[in-house]
Amino acid sequence: MYERKIIPTLNCGLDIIGEVLFGKWKIRLLWFINEGHKRPSELQRKIPDASRRVLNIQLNELERHELVTRKIYPVVPPKVEYNLTELGKTLIPVLAALGQWGDANEERLRDVILKQLVSSDLYDT
Repeated sequence: MYERKIIPTLNCGLDIIGEVLFGKWKIRLLWFINEGHKRPSELQRKIPDASRRVLNIQLNELERHELVTRKIYPVVPPKVEYNLTELGKTLIPVLAALGQWGDANEERLRDVILKQLVSSDLYDT
């Protein structure tokens, strides 16, 4: 299991939000849980590029940060559902604002990102 070697700097709100939301899929997980996709299999279908293992790790981190809760139903096979906590629900307007900013600047940002990929070794064929 991963063991953190450096204690995070938590001197301001930006440090804290970076610590809480750092992870490729966390923002999408929060958004999709808010939209009603609560089962791990539903979340996997919504984010097919992510492995089940990575999604589970990031869901566990969101749970430890008290943004989501996990409920395990005593049935066979086991049923698990995730829900936003009250704290997690307060993030949804922030995520919506970030999404609107991304939509408003989509063309420019896509061009910048693609230029970086083309000029880097990541895109060599």
